[in-house]
Amino acid sequence: MTRALIADDEDLPRAELRRMLGEAWPELQIVAECEHGPAAVEALEAHRPEIAFLDIRMPGLSGLDVARAAAGRCHVVFTTAYDRHAVAAFEAGAVDYLLKPIAAARLAQAVARLRERVARAGSAPDLNALVDRLTAQMRQSADAAHGGGAERLRWVSASVGDTIKLFGIDEVLFFQSDEKYTRVVTANDEAHVRKPLKEIADGLDPEQFWQVHRGTIVRASEITRAVRDELGRYTLHLRHHRETLPVSQAWAWRFKPM
Repeated sequence: MTRALIADDEDLPRAELRRMLGEAWPELQIVAECEHGPAAVEALEAHRPEIAFLDIRMPGLSGLDVARAAAGRCHVVFTTAYDRHAVAAFEAGAVDYLLKPIAAARLAQAVARLRERVARAGSAPDLNALVDRLTAQMRQSADAAHGGGAERLRWVSASVGDTIKLFGIDEVLFFQSDEKYTRVVTANDEAHVRKPLKEIADGLDPEQFWQVHRGTIVRASEITRAVRDELGRYTLHLRHHRETLPVSQAWAWRFKPM
């Protein structure tokens, strides 16, 4: 039985796609439904589906980021309500796409292609080159729409007793979930903020800050090396902090040799 996951941060589109797939491909087993990118990457590791239906724009990690993790491991279908520039790139790639609201006839066409690809029993395509192209196009579109870029966090405020500490984003080395709080760590200080890591992630530049664990986001330029143990697990060493950070299997793809 062919397995698939669905990732979309909106409940109704996710439920509607599942319903439509039930009609278009009754034998397809939906093994996971995810509402954000990190959950989708974890589901890839846990369930090893043959197909992933990914909304392009999701919090935490975008559908394009998840596609990088899926490259060579499963077939990908992107779902999107816009990104007209990206659609042209889909046409030339080994990836299918569905425009929202999804039409039954278009889904049937995508299902027919997927059945054929899965039946070949070959490896899924390497999507990295296509994802790079799509990412660049989306960044250009976002810059044009927002006058040079989306709104980003510039500082984080944390309460320490009777004192409010302000941390500029340029100072932060990593963020780490700590139960109901998020730990903010700089080279010389740290504190806890009440804002959850997922919410902080939405305001960070994904080129500068990498998610490496469900509970950890680290400044990429702060990483000096990633050490792999005999079980294939990575540990990160930082430039300006003694603490090491574990990398979960879901994000190990970031450290594969180029």
